[in-house]
Amino acid sequence: MGVNARPDEEAFMRLALEEAREARLRGDVPVGAVVVRGDVVLGRGSNRKTCDPTAHAELQAIRSAAERLGHWNLGDCDLYVTLEPCPMCAGACVNARLRRIVFGARDPRAGAAGSLFDIPRDSRLNHRCRVRHGVLAEECAALLRDYFLRRRGRQVS
Repeated sequence: MGVNARPDEEAFMRLALEEAREARLRGDVPVGAVVVRGDVVLGRGSNRKTCDPTAHAELQAIRSAAERLGHWNLGDCDLYVTLEPCPMCAGACVNARLRRIVFGARDPRAGAAGSLFDIPRDSRLNHRCRVRHGVLAEECAALLRDYFLRRRGRQVS
């Protein structure tokens, strides 16, 4: 179950994992995200290999949710993402005024929600997001680990 995750947290993270698996099927890095308000999914996203360096799962989900709501302020919404957001995505979460970021696997090399940086909780910024990590962490990490092992031509156990 992970870090004493609530059933709804696991359910939303499983939706993010579905998005990540779809990315993997396309050959993209398997990261998925969903934006929810209450029990309604407003936006979904997954990493996409394009010429757009902002085509990260979190930004896809945030854009989708904002479009659906008709405004940029997502202050009553939560983001569920399989991998700890990078600095760009963490900044977008703050700018979108997300209430909470829930992520699965930590990213010690580029994570900006507690690992390398802590942008969502930086008191110098005009908004702070609550952060929860470790929900279905092993499942999220395994998906990424397997993808990169295959990409490097190694056997997956």
